[in-house]
Amino acid sequence: MLLFFGGSLYMSIRISRRRENADGYMTGGGKIGFGISAASMTATWIWASSMYASATSGYTYGISGPIHYGLWGALMILLIYPFGRRIRAVAPKAHTIAEVMFARHGRSSQLMLAGSNVLGSLISLTSNLIAGGALIAMLSPFTFTQGIVAIAIGVLAYTLWSGFRASVLTDFVQVLAMLGAVAILIPVIFFAAGGPDLFVTGAQNLTPQQGDFFSSDAFFNQGAPYIAAVLAYAIGNQTIAQRLFAVREDLIKKTFVTATVGYGATIIGVGMLGVIALYAGIEPMGGDVNNLIPQMAATYLTPILICVFFVMIIGSLSSTADADMTALSSIMMADVYGQNIAGKKNANPRTMLVVGRLTMVGATAAALGFASMQFNILDLLVFVGAMWGALVFPVIASFYWNRVTNVAFSVAVVAALATFLPVRFEWVDLSGGLGIVSDVLSVIGIGVVLGLMAFGFFGLRVALVVGGIATVASAPFAIGFLHTYPVLSGSLVAYAVSTTVCVALTMLNKDRRFDFSVIRQRTGDFDTAETAGAAGAAGTEIVAEAEGVVKDADASYTGKEQ
Repeated sequence: MLLFFGGSLYMSIRISRRRENADGYMTGGGKIGFGISAASMTATWIWASSMYASATSGYTYGISGPIHYGLWGALMILLIYPFGRRIRAVAPKAHTIAEVMFARHGRSSQLMLAGSNVLGSLISLTSNLIAGGALIAMLSPFTFTQGIVAIAIGVLAYTLWSGFRASVLTDFVQVLAMLGAVAILIPVIFFAAGGPDLFVTGAQNLTPQQGDFFSSDAFFNQGAPYIAAVLAYAIGNQTIAQRLFAVREDLIKKTFVTATVGYGATIIGVGMLGVIALYAGIEPMGGDVNNLIPQMAATYLTPILICVFFVMIIGSLSSTADADMTALSSIMMADVYGQNIAGKKNANPRTMLVVGRLTMVGATAAALGFASMQFNILDLLVFVGAMWGALVFPVIASFYWNRVTNVAFSVAVVAALATFLPVRFEWVDLSGGLGIVSDVLSVIGIGVVLGLMAFGFFGLRVALVVGGIATVASAPFAIGFLHTYPVLSGSLVAYAVSTTVCVALTMLNKDRRFDFSVIRQRTGDFDTAETAGAAGAAGTEIVAEAEGVVKDADASYTGKEQ
């Protein structure tokens, strides 16, 4: 741990500046190249929690579990680039999606997206500390609490000063270490546990559903909820958005396609540890599935390979934990201080850096408190994905449809969350008429999810056809039983309600049309003194204000109202 975190801290110190740049602290200036960007995206999403959750899925659902987890998680990364190119086109120098929503709609939409990301990043940071604590408690004399404290301090130490710049640089080294470790460790554990013969001798340890590659249990409990969640993670997550705004605009597709392949192969491979444990008849220590991966390592690896395994897990959780810290700091810097406290024109870059660093310290302390409760990682991840599902359609529509209003966005998100929570946590009895209503909404949600995926790659016409066919085709099979899967139903209901409400309220807007070019004007660098002299910057601002006095009164809209 001293070598790993000490090396990361050394790298961070080498790139540090005496006077850090606020924009560089949040997005690296938006000019990061392909190699660093692809490695950072891959490392960020090959997190310890995803490794643990994939193994849990393999242990719970059999051989199809890791495939459902890893394949659809990889699809999430792939889905970013078509929407990402549109987002960067209208807001090339933004720092957060919430910042763009402020320019597009106003404060309520911004705070909804920012608030969901604060919660999501805290949960993500917590789950990574849980994974690391379980590892250290299993493989060392230290306790779980000592483990999570050591990891939290280690990650905070190398991330605190340089922020996002330190995160992406260390990601590059960490992803190389992780991929190398996976390529070595998975085959070693497989053959140590019995090799190909294990699938014969251990078959009796599986239920019929666990032994079925096309298991309906695995699909409805694992695969389908993740298909529904992939768009939510792609669109709502600030750790992704931060890398979207950081990479050079012409490298977006190349970066995310590369990360898709790296993530999918690695996570499916690690998930097979859970399948091996299932066939070998291993019971998770203490009945806690979070202990499964370190338990497999302790059982089958030599001390040297355990060190390699340790680097793999610590690298994966560190790369995501620092991404969560930098995501939280950018939200507090750009959205809370930069837009809502000081205002875009009056924000002080030096104060922003203080806000960002204090945010990292506070987030680490909060995550340590939550981690001590030791939640189930898989449940945390599914909850966050479904929560972001309420935001997906309003956010996407806001970048393409000039009639979407702040009211349509806000009401749609609130209504979706209000229906998601009772269904997801089974607060109401869905066995009667409410179950049918839930199923009908879920069927609409199926059409929305598949339609949005098609829209990203093929446009509106294909999306409408795909969504319509998916809704009609799934209705006879889904209505009447889908409510028995609350995780899946909750996600689909959130999509359906947010889409229906957003479209209905948007159609009521007959006159107001948003001018997307305004977003480029309302978002941009805070630390302008880094790129221009103070006098030149002031002169530019005066000219811009003189030319746009009337336009700024209501630059957002064109048409009869203007």
